[in-house]
Amino acid sequence: MSLLIKNGRIITAVDDYRADILVEEETISAIGKNLSVQADTVVDATGKLVFPGGIDPHVHLDMPFMGTFSSDTHETGTRAALFGGTTTVIDFVLQKQGRSLHEALAEWNARAQGTAVGDYSFHMAVTDFNENTKAEIQQMVEEEGITSFKTFMAYKGALMIDDRQMIGLMQEVKKQGGLVTVHATNGDVIDYLIAKHRSEGKLSPLYHYLSQPEVTEAEASCRFADMADYTGCPGYIVHMTCEGALNGVRNATRRNQRVFVETCIQYLVLDASLYERDFEGAKWVMSPPLREKKDQEALWAGINQGLVQVVATDHCPFMWEQKLMGKDDFSKIPNGHPAIENRMELLFSEGVHKGNITLNKYVEVACTNPAKIFGMFPRKGTLAVGSDADIVIFDPDEKHTLSAQTHHMNVDYSAYEGWALTGKVKTVLLRGTVAIDNNECLIDKGYGQFIRRKKVSGKI
Repeated sequence: MSLLIKNGRIITAVDDYRADILVEEETISAIGKNLSVQADTVVDATGKLVFPGGIDPHVHLDMPFMGTFSSDTHETGTRAALFGGTTTVIDFVLQKQGRSLHEALAEWNARAQGTAVGDYSFHMAVTDFNENTKAEIQQMVEEEGITSFKTFMAYKGALMIDDRQMIGLMQEVKKQGGLVTVHATNGDVIDYLIAKHRSEGKLSPLYHYLSQPEVTEAEASCRFADMADYTGCPGYIVHMTCEGALNGVRNATRRNQRVFVETCIQYLVLDASLYERDFEGAKWVMSPPLREKKDQEALWAGINQGLVQVVATDHCPFMWEQKLMGKDDFSKIPNGHPAIENRMELLFSEGVHKGNITLNKYVEVACTNPAKIFGMFPRKGTLAVGSDADIVIFDPDEKHTLSAQTHHMNVDYSAYEGWALTGKVKTVLLRGTVAIDNNECLIDKGYGQFIRRKKVSGKI
């Protein structure tokens, strides 16, 4: 099958021009002005932007956490992502302490294979680094195409590893051509503050925020950067929220070190005042928590300065009934919020439309850099001959409102209820097939493919 997109304004991380795109089977076969070809389907993109499918490298689908599971499955989550212009996600496989990486991968494969609507890959979260785990790293990279390894500096007793394990993991991952990513917050300090607030009867969602002050993230980010510098391992800090942590990365550049940084859409547009809404603040209980206005300004600046390379979501939704598990104790509120469907439109409206970033920077942080950093470029993340035909046709002028009544995520509230946006996803192609059109999903569960990733260089 072939499809011709006519008269669109094509945007990549570096380009901005008007042309036609010919798609044959699953890939882009030609890009040019006034292409004179016959195609089975012709799509007129006059007045529309055409950019690569978004890549969200930080999602948690059907994830076990705090005695429950995140409410979006690989089916509902990747479908919702497609509605929002994200064609590929990277989910997290969580190793259980005392168990193998392969055992964890089998569990996640069982949930995702045959159910995902959009394309997906996995990070491997290493929660118990030992000699057995070390031997599995090469197999993950060489045999499974999983080249990124997630670590936690918080959640002691469940997910957290210590600095000794971190150094050992970094050395092995570097040797095998991979990348170490990190949840960089000081778990010991956070646990102390949680216990202190609980002992004082301070149990509302506000104290989730007050238990994770900026210093806990800044200190851990600096420590991670130091360990990555010592080992020479490529490092990537997930969901950075604050000026203090960003300054740690800025300081690392003074020794000619590159640490990759991801922020999430919520940290660019929401702030900690939401925690003052009594228990409604539980909707925004996530780790790290929302921060202050000055942190938003620092993160937008960091994007434009090249210090922040990726805008993701940390999508980890829970139904309101699940959030109510912590109605009497903030430490029992499942951490996470829904955003997989909203990221691309929010980033355009709040970023491009309001003049905070350029169109090229938008594509760079939402599509191209994730593909480059995580070993999927140029198959994913750009519009080029030979690349997968993951394509978004976007109306930059259409106004609409975000609401739980209209979103496709499997969650019964919206973190952005009533937000008025400018710019809307109209048509989405996934590997050459029209996946979304006229607010309808036209592909079935199981269409999504697992994307094996290449070894990484630590450079983009």
